Amino acid sequence: MIRSKFVDLKPSKKTSMNLVVKNLPDTVNAYYLEILFTKFGEVESTKVVYDRVTKEHKGIGFVEMVKDDEGEKAMEELNGKEINGKAIEVEKARPRKVNIWS
Repeated sequence: MIRSKFVDLKPSKKTSMNLVVKNLPDTVNAYYLEILFTKFGEVESTKVVYDRVTKEHKGIGFVEMVKDDEGEKAMEELNGKEINGKAIEVEKARPRKVNIWS
């Protein structure tokens, strides 16, 4: 009799929260976002959006927090906070639309 090991392929219940940060100053990079949000909990990833052609800062960033409640707390505390003269907006990110043509 042959015994095999099966891997459970069910998606795990992920409790992370994706946040979008708008109105970022040009001086903010992904590392700065990570430091800013680490005060509220564990950060899984950060990303700042730049233009593909000109490499200019778009003023938008994304932060993935490990736990939902930490993300909620960060959203409440940082929404409207002024960074380098600009008030940032922090909100829950919508799911990304997949573009099959690009």
